[in-house]
This record gives sequence, structure tokens and C-alpha cells, in this order.
Amino acid sequence: MKHIRYLIFIFFLSYHIAAFSQTNYPQVKGYVGILHPIVTFSEQEPNYNFDGHYVVGLPTGINIWKNPKIGFSMEFVPIIKAENGTSKTNKLLFHPGILLALGKGFTFAGRAAFETSGRYGFTPVLNKTVIKNKNSSYFIAMPIPVRFGNSKPTSLTFAFQFGIAF
Repeated sequence: MKHIRYLIFIFFLSYHIAAFSQTNYPQVKGYVGILHPIVTFSEQEPNYNFDGHYVVGLPTGINIWKNPKIGFSMEFVPIIKAENGTSKTNKLLFHPGILLALGKGFTFAGRAAFETSGRYGFTPVLNKTVIKNKNSSYFIAMPIPVRFGNSKPTSLTFAFQFGIAF
């Protein structure tokens, strides 16, 4: 029983030391944002957001930085579509990926994409931190989703995202 107390004490001590040290890795960061698709291209005509409908995504994620240059990210994005006076959750996107710090506040995220609509693909994202505070930072990003599957043509979308990381 005495050994268990020592193990518990060591666990809590190491947890608190790691929590207060900002230079140790891995580092875990969370974020939330708002995603606005701008235009989607496929073999059909371009589809513009705000043209008869409005689509918005609410990305929420966790970034785990292995070191200052590389990390892993896991993101969930509910997509809401408003059209003809009604709105609904259109799909949920699971978006895991790798993070590469490019310097000067820029980060590249290479993400796999799995949608509950049956579509799948990948999303390269260029992210820029625009305001950095002690406990949070504000960012803008340009995701470019590429999607396949579900008996629909391949599509490529340009989107704009902004949010806060903490």
C-alpha cells in the first residue's frame, strides 16, 4: 500500500511539472473555429456559398506537437447547411492529419478526410497565426478540400477559416 502512495505522488508531481513547463514536448493545444467554403469546383458548374444556400463548418480540434516542427492533429467539423428557410447538420467530418511548422507563424496541415455523407479525400491547409497571446492565439487558414466517393464527381473547394487556439 505504501508503494502505491509513492507511485500516485510521483504521477501527480510529474503531471504538474509537465503542465507548467511550456518548453517541454509533446505539447497539447486545442482550438475552435469557423469554416466558410467559398467555391466548389467539380465536373458540374462551380457551386458558390451564399448563392441560394449557406454552408458553415465549426471545426474543433486537438494538436499534439511532438517537437517545435512536427505534430499530429485530430479535428471534428460539423457542417451546417441553411437553404429554403431551414437549416440542418449536413454532415460530420473526421479530419486527422500531420502538422508541419513552416516558420513566421505559418503551419501546413495535411489532413485525411472522412465525411458521414459518404465522401472521403484529403485537405491541405495553410494556417497563419495572426495574433499570439500568452495563453491563446488567433489564426486564419485556407483549407482546400478534395473529395471523392458516394457516386458524386470529384470536387475541389476553396475555403476560409478563422479561429482561436489555446
